[in-house]
Amino acid sequence: MAKTVENTKSSVDGASFEQALKDLEAIVRKLESGQGDLEASINDYVRGTELKKYCEEKLASARLKVESIMKTQDGGLTLTSFDAK
Repeated sequence: MAKTVENTKSSVDGASFEQALKDLEAIVRKLESGQGDLEASINDYVRGTELKKYCEEKLASARLKVESIMKTQDGGLTLTSFDAK
């Protein structure tokens, strides 16, 4: 039975960035090689799109965390809060 978009999306939630990226790279290699039938390729494309979005969101969040590290007057570092939307 083919995965639906909803099933694919929920399978991304909670995955580590590294695992999501590894899965995305595998999908890209598979699609580029032309393996699989049309329906499987469409499902892989949908999953790849969700993985890409998930990875982009994780990277944006990490960037905000890094940018929020500020130097204090005494030369130390502090982490300021931010709103990651």
